[in-house]
Amino acid sequence: MPNRMRDLREDHDLTQAVVAEALGVTQRKYSYVETGTQPLTAEFIVKLARFYGVSADYLLGLTDDPSK
Repeated sequence: MPNRMRDLREDHDLTQAVVAEALGVTQRKYSYVETGTQPLTAEFIVKLARFYGVSADYLLGLTDDPSK
């Protein structure tokens, strides 16, 4: 999961700070979740899915198809 988050962020040429601001969290909090230091919550998954326009299943690694 953390790798998929990082890959999406890097594919969009975004920094952790930019994504964190869009999600309404601090860069530190985003970094902890992206690296797996803190657990990923359902709320965070929903925010990420909406931000990137992908499915929650894709973020969770349950499918390789990012479409909703």
